[in-house]
Amino acid sequence: MPIKFEKVSHIYSDGSPFTYTALKEIDLEIIEGKMTAIIGATGSGKSTLVQHLNALLLPTSGKVEVLDRIIASDEKPTKLKSLRKNVGLVFQFPEYQLFEETIIKDVAFGPKNFEFSEEEAIAKAKKALAMVDIDPSYYDKSPLDLSGGQKRRVAIAGILAMDPKVIVLDEPTAGLDPQGAKAIMELFKKLNKEYNKTIIIVSHDMEHVFNYCDDVVVLDHGNVRCHLSVDQFFKDSNWCEQLHIIPPFIIQAKELLKNRGIEITKDIKTVDELAEEIAKKVIK
Repeated sequence: MPIKFEKVSHIYSDGSPFTYTALKEIDLEIIEGKMTAIIGATGSGKSTLVQHLNALLLPTSGKVEVLDRIIASDEKPTKLKSLRKNVGLVFQFPEYQLFEETIIKDVAFGPKNFEFSEEEAIAKAKKALAMVDIDPSYYDKSPLDLSGGQKRRVAIAGILAMDPKVIVLDEPTAGLDPQGAKAIMELFKKLNKEYNKTIIIVSHDMEHVFNYCDDVVVLDHGNVRCHLSVDQFFKDSNWCEQLHIIPPFIIQAKELLKNRGIEITKDIKTVDELAEEIAKKVIK
C-alpha cells in the first residue's frame, strides 16, 4: 500500500502578515518497503512534508494517505494515537529527547504510553535495543553515560519499541562522525531489508543517498521537482548541477574520467568496482 500526497499544500500562519506557503499542491507516491530519500535545499519543504505523515502537521488543502488512513484538509483527524504508533518520526538530534534515568526505562516509555503492561513494555524495549545493537549490560545505565552514536541508537530504539511500519528520519546522521554516520545508515538498511520497515530519510548527504536509498524525491520551493530511482537520479549529472549539490565521490570520479576520455558506463557503487573498470579500460 503506497503513501500518497494528493494536491497537498501547507501554509504557515495562514491569513496573517507572516503567511508562508511551504508546500504547493504536492502530488507524490512513496512505495512501501523501500528506502526513500527526501532531498532539496534548506527551505524547500522537506521537514514540512514528512511531518504530514503522522499528522504533526495537517494539510491546508489536499489529502495524505498513509497506510490505511486518510488525513484530509477538510476533516478533523481521528485515532491519531494508532497512526503515530505505525508511523514513527525521528527528529534531528533525537538523543536530546532522552529523559528517563535508565536506558531500558526510556525505551519502554513509548509502549507504556500505548497502554502495554510494564512487563510487555520492557520486553518490547529489550527487543528494540537488540535491533539497534545495544548490549544488555547498558540497559540500567543512564542515557547520559553513552556516546553520541549510542544515544542516537537508543532514541531510535524508543521508536522501534512501538513496532512502526514506517520510520521517518529527519537528518539522522547530523552531528555524527563518519564512522558513527555509517553505522547508523547500516542500521537503517538492516531495518529495511531484515525487518521490512519502510524508511523515509530527509538528508543532505548524497553519499548516504547513493549508497543506501532506493528512490529519491527532490523538493524545490515547495514543489516536487522529480521522483526517480537512485540509479536514474545519479545517472544524469545535470540533476546535481541544477540543484547545486555535490554528487557522490563515485559519480564525481566517473565524470572526471569521462572528461579525460575514459567513459565508465557500468553502474558501480564502490571504489573497488571503479578501480576494476579503470583497469579494464587501461589494459585495452
